[in-house]
Amino acid sequence: MNEMFDTYTLSRVNPKQPGKLASIKAFLARFDLGVDKDVERYIVAYSGNDIVACGGIAGNVLKSIAIVPELHGSGFSLTLMTELTNLAYEMQRFELFLFTKPANVKFFRQSGFFPIAKADDKLVLLENSKYRLRNYCRSLNKFKVAGDKIGGIVMNANPFTLGHQYLVEQAAKDCDWLHLIVVREDSSEFSYQDRLKMIKQGVSHIKNITVHPGSNYIISRATFPTYFIKSQGLIDYCYTAIDLQIFRQYIAPALGINYRYVGTEPQCSVTQHYNEQMKSWLTTPQLKAPPLTVVEIARKTSHGEPISASTVRALLTRGDISLLDAFLPKTSIDYIQSNLPSLLHCSDEFAAA
Repeated sequence: MNEMFDTYTLSRVNPKQPGKLASIKAFLARFDLGVDKDVERYIVAYSGNDIVACGGIAGNVLKSIAIVPELHGSGFSLTLMTELTNLAYEMQRFELFLFTKPANVKFFRQSGFFPIAKADDKLVLLENSKYRLRNYCRSLNKFKVAGDKIGGIVMNANPFTLGHQYLVEQAAKDCDWLHLIVVREDSSEFSYQDRLKMIKQGVSHIKNITVHPGSNYIISRATFPTYFIKSQGLIDYCYTAIDLQIFRQYIAPALGINYRYVGTEPQCSVTQHYNEQMKSWLTTPQLKAPPLTVVEIARKTSHGEPISASTVRALLTRGDISLLDAFLPKTSIDYIQSNLPSLLHCSDEFAAA
């Protein structure tokens, strides 16, 4: 180790400590890095009062990892990564991911992380296992169904509306078998478990469908890094590139999916952009995996307006319960009444939706 840093201390820092967080921000700024708001804990290395290295944990993603140049090649990077992963394991986070620039991949490979997807020369996604993605695909393969036209839908459903139900029904009619994968992240107003149950109940009348629980390989926009990408446009590009590559190269082949179904998006520009990128990433012949056909299905409307989950959340906020049946299937209304009755009484939980 560099003699300047023969003695150092490692500290676990809660970002809710303003003074500590200010020091971390100042340190990261030296490397043109920022701080994502979702980081729950930091590991910080001090030499005296000076920060010489740090890294953070957000969900199951490691973020904001930086080490002073004087410690490069000293072996200290492995010490930092070991402390970060140990903390993650204590927090019951065993399946870990990190995003980095391509130039840093070698550094993280030495710490036991393996690349699984890349957004050109801008960003690489790595995970702390050489075989986990392969094993996940094997588990999916057990649900593969033979057919010429096998469809796939990825759905958040916050909550599950008549619009979601219509999309699934139309896709199921159009293909031999349909695989519906639920987004697992718990950053929505309705929890993952509630969304999964509403979806299963709402599609139970469809015979040629398999509903798959979510996984970490449906990339979470909520934990996608922004701390080293300055442009929102570049963030959106990298997110869609990583998410759609994983779907095309791993998930779709495991299930035999050759059609991806999506609803048209006339209101949300972010989702509209994602749909456009989907046509590029899933159909381009350049990737090693077979291309998919992307099918857009026109959104179902109510009183001339597209049905959206955000409208439902706004109705719940205002307490306009009588209007819900124009937007939600009976299965979703019954589920909310039975399991989430507080939402029917103008819950403050949706005030910011």
